Formats: sequence, structure tokens, C-alpha cells
Amino acid sequence: MGDRVSWMRRAVLGAVLVLVLVVGGTAFRVWQVAREDDRHRADAIVVLGAAQYNGKPSPIFQARLRKAMQLYEDGVAGRIVTAGGNQAGDAYTEAAAGVRWLVEQGVPDEDTLAVGEGSDTLGSLRAVATAFDARGWHTAVLVSDPWHSLRARTMADDAGMATWTSPVHSGPIVQTRQTQFRYIYRETGALLFYRLTRTPADDIGGTGLG
Repeated sequence: MGDRVSWMRRAVLGAVLVLVLVVGGTAFRVWQVAREDDRHRADAIVVLGAAQYNGKPSPIFQARLRKAMQLYEDGVAGRIVTAGGNQAGDAYTEAAAGVRWLVEQGVPDEDTLAVGEGSDTLGSLRAVATAFDARGWHTAVLVSDPWHSLRARTMADDAGMATWTSPVHSGPIVQTRQTQFRYIYRETGALLFYRLTRTPADDIGGTGLG
């Protein structure tokens, strides 16, 4: 009886250790990729959508769009693709609001593409992958928030694109350590959920990280 109890304890401890290693390792990778800023030449820069209000991008979305403009001006890619659908009753998709803002800032309309499909990250990136296929594009630099970058890249690669990340390192989502830890925690759970189910997590905290 004692041997059986001892074996069960070791099995439980082993399972807990594996769980801690998986969660801890995933959290470390979320943090690690959040710090990367890969500017290799690509077919397009892809901006992941966030909230917009009657065609005006939210501060979080504007921070992403500014980063995409910087990459565009630096010659990383000759086109910017904005991604994201709309909520019920919205007059604009996130993608359309993003393109509108970029054009207002001086980006030529012909160098932009709005892919206004998808209600979450996975759906948006699958729609972007379809648009890439139709145009013979293959590579993309993804622009999103730092903590979202690994999950977005994982989903984009699964959708058939070759991607790297250049996350935003300014704006409301990266202002405090408390904010950073909160999003690392949430993104770790969302990424593990995706890897287990191949489906997106629900929108977490209203940040467009579905």
C-alpha cells in the first residue's frame, strides 16, 4: 500500500512539474518574441486590427499603424495590409479604418490593402493568407502588440504564410510592468489553448487578441 501511495505521489509531482515547465516555457517564449524586432524584407507588412470607433482607430490600433508606417518608410515592404472585421452595427471594419488612417497620414492608397474579414486573430490571418495566395505573396512582417506577437506568428505560419514579427514597443498596452505581466499571463493561456485545440481563445480583455 505504501509503495502504491508513493508511486501516486511521484506521478502527481511529475505531472505538476511537466505542467509548470510547459507553462513557464511558453511564458518565456511569449516574453522573448515580444522583444524581437525583425526587419527583414518581406512581401508585405501585416497590421493586426484592434478596436476602431466609426472609422477612427483606437490608440492601441494607431500605435500598430504607426509602427507599420515606420517599417514601410524604412523599406521593409512596399505594401501594408490591414486585417480585421467589424462588430455588429459598425460602419467600418478594423481593416478599412486602418487603411483610411494610413492614407490620411500620406501612405499611397495603392500601397495598402484592407482585408476586412475575421472576428478574431485566427480568422483574420486566414483571410490574409487567402489574399496573399491570390497575389502570389508569401512573406510578411506582422505588427501587433509585443505579447500578442508569438501567437499571431504561430497562427500565420499555420495558415501558410512565412512570417516574422516587429511588435509595437510604445503606446497604452506597454506602459507599465503590471500591464506587461497581465498580458504575458493572458497570452500564455491563449497560446496554449490554441496549440491544444487549433481554435482561438475568446477575446481577452477587449484588446482584440482573440
